[in-house]
Amino acid sequence: MAQQGILVTGGAGYIGSHVVRQLGENGHRIVVLDNLSTGFKEAVLYGELIIGNTGDRDLVTRILKDHDIGAVMHFAANIVVPESVTDPMKYYGNNTCNTRNLLECCQKTGVSNFIFSSTAAVYGIPDELPVSEETPVSPINPYGTSKLMSEWMLRDLATASDLRYVILRYFNVAGANVEGQIGQSTPEATHLIKVACEVATGARDQVAIFGTDYPTEDGTGVRDYIHVDDLASAHLKALDYLQRGGGSTILNCGYGSGFSVREVLDTVARCHGSPLNIVEEPRRAGDPPALIAAAAKIRDTLNWHPQYNDLELIAQTALNWEKKVQAKKKG
Repeated sequence: MAQQGILVTGGAGYIGSHVVRQLGENGHRIVVLDNLSTGFKEAVLYGELIIGNTGDRDLVTRILKDHDIGAVMHFAANIVVPESVTDPMKYYGNNTCNTRNLLECCQKTGVSNFIFSSTAAVYGIPDELPVSEETPVSPINPYGTSKLMSEWMLRDLATASDLRYVILRYFNVAGANVEGQIGQSTPEATHLIKVACEVATGARDQVAIFGTDYPTEDGTGVRDYIHVDDLASAHLKALDYLQRGGGSTILNCGYGSGFSVREVLDTVARCHGSPLNIVEEPRRAGDPPALIAAAAKIRDTLNWHPQYNDLELIAQTALNWEKKVQAKKKG
């Protein structure tokens, strides 16, 4: 029997493109669907790229049928927390409604395996750290809520059909492909390490610390940073798990250790070799003080062994990529 295809929505974006690269290197047949609103054609190193919207049911149905898709990896989403607070309907439209349309297409065409890009934002401000998959979900911003609603749709569809899923709840994804092929190129990105690297290379004037009065050791927010190549490998492990008959599950994607904003900025500055221009601003709406993953379940369930659990390596790969981006812009 011919190998079934894998549809990767948002596969021209930051995380999706890293997953596509690893899928391609492992011999999978890939179709990428991306509207290129935040993604880049040149980031798609393998497979066929189809430009279009995940919410277009006719297009998605045609892709699923024509390419004999057996599994979907769904990355396409808006992900900026502050923007979700000021423009919630954009997030419920793109993240939730379009996921609903995609799932309906999967149901109609018999797609049985679904891997969903979710977020630690579903936990809101947890009472305990580290955060396990059993921690109560209580998102405090529309971004987190839009993703949680998609999780619920997956849960309910799996109960009513043969669909099985792996929901991967990302903590803070950072860094770039270790070989330097791809990285994060999103304009006006809000990820801390990306912004810090832009400051280091002169693409931005300053990096802001949003909140210095959190109940943390140095007063700044604490996050669990995971290298994008490690996160990508977790998706391939999740695919293998489902293809071998694994049951639906939810897994945190993190290392189980946290770093403060100041620690991260110090690390980027050390990699750069000189201090960054840092300003202090008030807290942003929708930001919890700390988020650290309980990471045992993903290791046990998927036999996942991260290779890049090193903040300095994460920062260095991000900085290397940013230098490449800026050099290309300068021609």
